Amino acid sequence: MNNPVYQNILDKKAKQHKAFAVLIDPDKLDVVNLQKTIDLAVQFKIDFIFVGGSLVVTDTLDQVVFQIKEACDIPVVLFPGSPDQITPKADALLYLSLISGRNPELLIGQHVISAPFVKQSGLEIIPVGYMLIDGGSPTTVSYISNTNPIPANKNDIAACTAMAGEMLGLKVIYMDAGSGAKNAIPTSMIQQVAKHIKAPIIVGGGITTPEKAIENCKAGADIIVVGNAIEKDPLLIQMIADAIHGLN
Repeated sequence: MNNPVYQNILDKKAKQHKAFAVLIDPDKLDVVNLQKTIDLAVQFKIDFIFVGGSLVVTDTLDQVVFQIKEACDIPVVLFPGSPDQITPKADALLYLSLISGRNPELLIGQHVISAPFVKQSGLEIIPVGYMLIDGGSPTTVSYISNTNPIPANKNDIAACTAMAGEMLGLKVIYMDAGSGAKNAIPTSMIQQVAKHIKAPIIVGGGITTPEKAIENCKAGADIIVVGNAIEKDPLLIQMIADAIHGLN
């Protein structure tokens, strides 16, 4: 099976090259601002563009992915908040199982519903263990998912959850404080998770400075994801990209 995006992630990890992904929420960018973000992503050699959100209320997903694909060769990876946030126009899909919560719909229920379409979509499917971490304030994802995040001071719970996800066969672990989180995930928690698993680690939520991105990379994150902060200040793309790529 051809899995170029996942293999790209594995190759970067093997070389200890850190990666930067910009998260684009289709609800929050109009055509002009989307193009500005794409142009910055190309200029500063962003590794991946993630597309999705906890609550996508517009019907622009296809249009957004099409615009990105027309403008650049950066891999476009879907980060869906629900089964209807899928388009075959993207390159890959993060098939998320919310392993930090106890909502069966987000562990397997929605996957059963979406499986036929996902299989027929032609997308590269990347099984992901999604872990929601307390970022200091309620987030859309915690509300929509109807789950409690892992407390920020419970490194052992995070590590055991990640280990369980890896042993269940999930290929990537995604640690997320949620969009608009007040606090980023503690570096000590990232370190503890990285110590106990071999799977690539994606970290997002609450990362608003290049310094925090560097801290997370050094703690063990393989891919840093920034979305909400970039929506407020697109020039952060350059600063965070330079910081992350400067580690390689």
